[in-house]
Amino acid sequence: MIDTPRVRYATTSDGISIAWGEAGDGPALLLCGPMPFTHVQEQVAAAELSYRALARSFRLITFDVRGTGMSEREVVGVSAETLLMDAEAVLAAAKLDRFIVMTDPGSILATSTCLRLAIAYPERVTHVVLESPFPNLREIADTSMSKVGIALAELDWDAFLKTLYRVLLGLDEESIGVVDWFAAGVAHWVDQPVGIKYIRVADTMDVSDLLPQVRQPTLVTRNDPYFVPARCCQRVAAKIPGAQFLQYSDPTAAQQAELIRAFVGMSASESESKDDVAPSSSLRTVLFTDLVGHTEMMSRLGDDAGRAVLREHERITREVLKANGGTEVKTMGDGFMASFGSVTKAVECSIALQRAFAEREGEPLSVRVGLNAGEPIEEDGDLFGATVILASRIAAKAGAGEILVADTVRGLCSGKGFLFADRGEFAAKGFEEPVRVYEVSWRA
Repeated sequence: MIDTPRVRYATTSDGISIAWGEAGDGPALLLCGPMPFTHVQEQVAAAELSYRALARSFRLITFDVRGTGMSEREVVGVSAETLLMDAEAVLAAAKLDRFIVMTDPGSILATSTCLRLAIAYPERVTHVVLESPFPNLREIADTSMSKVGIALAELDWDAFLKTLYRVLLGLDEESIGVVDWFAAGVAHWVDQPVGIKYIRVADTMDVSDLLPQVRQPTLVTRNDPYFVPARCCQRVAAKIPGAQFLQYSDPTAAQQAELIRAFVGMSASESESKDDVAPSSSLRTVLFTDLVGHTEMMSRLGDDAGRAVLREHERITREVLKANGGTEVKTMGDGFMASFGSVTKAVECSIALQRAFAEREGEPLSVRVGLNAGEPIEEDGDLFGATVILASRIAAKAGAGEILVADTVRGLCSGKGFLFADRGEFAAKGFEEPVRVYEVSWRA
């Protein structure tokens, strides 16, 4: 558990006291929380795993906007402008000369503040991270969240909060106690009159015009499942010059820190001038798997039994991908294509896959795995290009129970403790030069 942040105070240009706190060391990361439901101290306990993961890699700075949490509660008006003023006060108090700015998921108030900071301070904001964003509430009109509206908030604040967190957390009837716990905690983070003011601002907010003005390397992520549809996040990413979009699946959101670390490490150097900043890198490690002997197995077992074994293969593969930060791109019946933001995680996932199938009892399952790293073309949730094709060719070259990787992957894993054996070169169809591959040792 991370230490509860010590509360400090900053004063806005219009005289409002804003509570803020920090935890961890490393590059400064200003988190624009799920406004207006923030509390510098208590929100850490509510989302401990994600906060702890961020604090291990960054100097994590959080704050409560006016009228909420531990900030001054007696306020007259709130708006996109006052949100920016509150954040600016924290920048000054925390002495943030260069920093990453990031949003909590699904908050258009946080998204607006994040974007406005990036536009107002292009030399100080080095990177932008938007988690599950949408440009306006019309974009999510067909989701359950759109039904948790201001009418319910005005009628019954407690019922509104319970419904809100039921949707946000995606919990079932058996988990209603967790919803009640969240709602009870959040109830005193913002009083109903101020909360309704912020909800009214959110109802009319549209950040579409701000998106093309962002020039920093930008990462748009979506944690699946989440109430914001992937299409909304993709549209946001498409309107920001050079932005990249990543989808992952992690109920704890702890994986988010690793994605940000990889993203920051790939982006333009902080020493470059603003005019020289290039679009952020889209480096991915692409993984292909193939179930060896699939046709023979189906013929031998029959359709029903064979399909049951295939479902087991799919379940194991998806569980291992999820546990190691992989994103499933697609399945080809007897194999998978997945991508990773971290080459280390991709190799670790490959090893975990082979071990999981080797330890499984019952009908033997053997898979071959191939990995390549590069900058594939991303379109409609799929990946294309030479990086993907070569990863597929490498997987086809592997034998049952083998992991083969391109020389690029081996180089990026230098010093990570993996054991590689040179398997020589082969002529990959569609590539002019021979491709050198290495086998990853995974058997203890």
